[in-house]
Amino acid sequence: MRNHFRKYQNVKFPLLRLYVHSEYMDIFGVVLILLVCYWRKFHQTLLLDGELLFNVSSDFMSYIDQGAIPIGIFSMLAAVISVLSGRFTAKQNNLGNVLNIVIAVTSGVLDYLFGNHSAVITYPVTFLVASFATYNWSKGIKIREIDAQYYLIIALSLVVAFALVHLGFSLFGGKEGFLFRNSVGLVFGLSLGGTVSNAFKYKETWITWLLYNIVQLTKNYLQMNFANVVKYVFYIISVIITYFDWAFNGDVKSVKVTS
Repeated sequence: MRNHFRKYQNVKFPLLRLYVHSEYMDIFGVVLILLVCYWRKFHQTLLLDGELLFNVSSDFMSYIDQGAIPIGIFSMLAAVISVLSGRFTAKQNNLGNVLNIVIAVTSGVLDYLFGNHSAVITYPVTFLVASFATYNWSKGIKIREIDAQYYLIIALSLVVAFALVHLGFSLFGGKEGFLFRNSVGLVFGLSLGGTVSNAFKYKETWITWLLYNIVQLTKNYLQMNFANVVKYVFYIISVIITYFDWAFNGDVKSVKVTS
């Protein structure tokens, strides 16, 4: 711990950077999701013929033999990958963007199974943007100050998101309800805006993600996806701290630790 603290003595607020770059917080986030999901028995959630089955225990394997999908277990694994993606991105490690590409695939499938059929056309967009972010970060870009382009990114992302979501539901159907569909549109808009602004490494990206995580709590509660509910509570705390780390401590620099 002492050596880690010395490593960040070159920044204004070492404790902020110590939290953001802590491997212990990575482990804590993963363990938190797994424990809460196990406590809520979310790992026993199945999807059979379009219907969610909760707390399936004794007949779990028999349902699997009938073609049921262990969607609870898949959601838990996807949530773990998502947490690690967020943690690595916060550390300004491009591995976070690489994992975000994986999430675009896994979350798209899960969202579709949970009733968001517009995922067929929205998540491929996320996949492309996440791929662009990985490429852009590989060039060694620096943290960027807010400008007119950032506001344009957020505005266009919201417009495109609502258009694609409503088009997706019109074409492919899915879970009914005005609140659900518009919450999906808002969530996708904030996600798209956050992913695009992250590609350019705006520190305000974390404010966008904060709003995104708050809305996601509502959306995933409606979908009864408890693995993601826990994940987004953890995210809310992390993104606030990460924003201040990026804002006050700036870009990551390699520093030699002296004894």
